[in-house]
Amino acid sequence: MAATQSGLSALPKGRLVVIGGCVLLVAYALLLLSVPFDPELMARLWFLPGIGVIGAIIANTSGTGGGVVFVPVFNALREWSVMDLQPLQVVGVSMCIQSFGMTMGALRWTDRLYHQPEPEPLHAKVLPRDFFTVALAVLALSLPAMLLTQRLTSFDQHAVLMGYKGFSILLGIALIASTWTVNLARPEKERLERFDLMVLLLLAIPGGVLTALFSVGIGELVALYLFIRHYPVLLCTGAACLISSVSVISGAIWHIDAGTIQWEVVLLAGPGAALGGFLARPIALWLGARRLKTLDGGWIVFSALYLLWLNRA
Repeated sequence: MAATQSGLSALPKGRLVVIGGCVLLVAYALLLLSVPFDPELMARLWFLPGIGVIGAIIANTSGTGGGVVFVPVFNALREWSVMDLQPLQVVGVSMCIQSFGMTMGALRWTDRLYHQPEPEPLHAKVLPRDFFTVALAVLALSLPAMLLTQRLTSFDQHAVLMGYKGFSILLGIALIASTWTVNLARPEKERLERFDLMVLLLLAIPGGVLTALFSVGIGELVALYLFIRHYPVLLCTGAACLISSVSVISGAIWHIDAGTIQWEVVLLAGPGAALGGFLARPIALWLGARRLKTLDGGWIVFSALYLLWLNRA
């Protein structure tokens, strides 16, 4: 890992994003040439690139993963009879779209990690060691949990969704409350504390299970917890984006093999998601930590309430 970090730090500013962007472009071109799609259906779904952009901006400014946007949006489109994607298709499509958006976001945040300016008062720099410790430690537990859940799951998804979104509402409210009370004038943490790493490891397995079921879970839990504990935005959002990116790419493989992907949706929303992932980091930095945390907490609460309302029966 040290050798990898040394290689990344030697890259000029923005080079990592360019390299990764070229890889995403090649991946999209291969999809366009190899997967079946209906041009007439794509014409009727003309609005999806915009959803991809907006969803990826929200996902990559918060680190929570695009599923917090795509899942409620696609569920709403099904309820309104605009596009009939079944729940398993929603998860698969969301993972494929996020593979573009969250990966671009992760590239942007990782590039920022190695080109950080001097922090302003009450803010702190992020150590690359802490950044990758969070990402790799969480993935070591969450990724096997997600992959096993995809293949062996027998959960009642409705019951899990209700419990998960109820927990998300509590976390979102806690984030807003802590931002404007205990963390209002307190310096950000400069080092990753062992206690917080232990808590993240405890969240990793349930987060992996949730990601398999809903395409969102682990990124949201990691980002919200680190935000509440008052770590810098770069660590909270950046590490969560990296975790989400690896998770959704790995999870999309099962859905592709199972044939649950509506490729017209991915081909339209994927490029928009990549653009949104590119734009998210400067938007997050422009907002500043306090406004960003408040908006993130608000989105988590209201999107969770909306999903609970949709699934109330």
